[in-house]
Amino acid sequence: MSLPRKSALITGASRGIGKAIAQAFAEAGYDLYLTCIKSETLLRAYCRELSEKYEINAFCFCGDIGDYETVCTLFQQIPRLDVLINNAGISHIGLLSDMTPAEWHSIMSTNLDACFYTCKLAIPLMVREKSGRIINISSIWGNVGASMEAAYSASKGAVNSLTKALAKELAPSNICVNAISCGVIDTDMNRCFSEEEMQALIDEIPADRLGRTDEVAALALQLAGAPAYMTGQILTIDGGFL
Repeated sequence: MSLPRKSALITGASRGIGKAIAQAFAEAGYDLYLTCIKSETLLRAYCRELSEKYEINAFCFCGDIGDYETVCTLFQQIPRLDVLINNAGISHIGLLSDMTPAEWHSIMSTNLDACFYTCKLAIPLMVREKSGRIINISSIWGNVGASMEAAYSASKGAVNSLTKALAKELAPSNICVNAISCGVIDTDMNRCFSEEEMQALIDEIPADRLGRTDEVAALALQLAGAPAYMTGQILTIDGGFL
């Protein structure tokens, strides 16, 4: 009797880093649960593409992952789970003093609360199998903070702390929890910068370029297959920036 294919839940998978991670895991033979908040048509088409190309099952879910009831509805469709990748995230650039409470809560809801919700519901599935991998997509600004991105930095710093604490909590259950701290990756999130601003940023990166989404995806796939003794780590991929 053949074993079931491994499965992975990837949030925020309709574009950017999440989309690249989905392809890497599909190519590795994982069944996928992919989420987005608005781009349902695009994500459904992508699920069909991955299913046909790699002969896996890819399921699409559209909803606000920062809402607990929505995440509960998602997990009603997931009977077992090997890998959880918390990738969904949004940014906000501006002075903290100009930020509204609604904008603050939106950042925290998507970047931090969603991690709590998905972890809370994924853990029982993984404990049942005495195995699991949780990978949180973080940022270098969670390590050192960024001017004009205080809320985003705070949310990612919290994700890093959650990663370390949860790793200790789940280690006895053979569940590994790690995070990938991304530098400046070539995604839509960075389209807000002008060409001059982006070039100035690249000039500060020793690798002399932006990171690619497929590079982050490759690291995520490596983490999913890393030894079980590797847990509670914040792995930085930033071209030597920090």
